[in-house]
Amino acid sequence: MSNERFIKARDKVICSEREKKGIGTLGEKTLHAVLKNYFEPNEENHEIPLGKFVADIVGEQGVIEIQTRQFNRLVPKLESFLEYCNVTVVYPIAAVKYLSWIDLETGEMTSRRKSPKKGRIYDAVNELYRIKYTLDNPRMGLCLCMLELEETRYLNGWSRNKKRGSTRCDRIPSELVEEIRFEKPEDYALFIPDGLSEQFTSKDFSAAAKISISTAQTTLNLLSYLGLTEKCGKSSRSFLYRTALQAPEKEL
Repeated sequence: MSNERFIKARDKVICSEREKKGIGTLGEKTLHAVLKNYFEPNEENHEIPLGKFVADIVGEQGVIEIQTRQFNRLVPKLESFLEYCNVTVVYPIAAVKYLSWIDLETGEMTSRRKSPKKGRIYDAVNELYRIKYTLDNPRMGLCLCMLELEETRYLNGWSRNKKRGSTRCDRIPSELVEEIRFEKPEDYALFIPDGLSEQFTSKDFSAAAKISISTAQTTLNLLSYLGLTEKCGKSSRSFLYRTALQAPEKEL
């Protein structure tokens, strides 16, 4: 991880002619472009045809695919690339986010405010579920990029203040906070929270991880597929689980 290199990649993208065309013209592409330049500064290694598909980056370490959403679109690519090379999927998470709003009638932008929501690794769970069957492939890697982001949205939502259900305009990363890498199935034990009993339900998991029950159920589905948790009975109408592998120690 190099925040200095990340800032350099960010400034390169923001200062480019493509970025100067105006706010709202790039959508998700700003974030994607910054990450692509961070992981591979040499643009000759960007957008490389491989078989029927085009890889974001091809280098000495194999293929790097940067996906900001909709992992289901990755499935055909991954099935193809993993047959003959290593693949790392990069997924950005807003560890810290600042929000600004654009009034579509006046074109004015509000002053930014810090979002109370802090991004966590569990934000990736629903996307990872879509590529579950690739996660135990020895050629498959994952990098969760925890970022500080500046997000702009249009005031076009359905609520009275037009914020709920609004359309995202752009996300511009300002700082790289952390890279969390998963190279083998055992690494995903990081998703197992502290404080679980020897046997636990999805509700217990939800409480320990401080996530919704639906996210806890999806996380347990992934962990069970990877052999990190397993069902061991039932309590009333709920399945009981236990860990099948000791989670790695977390840094204090």
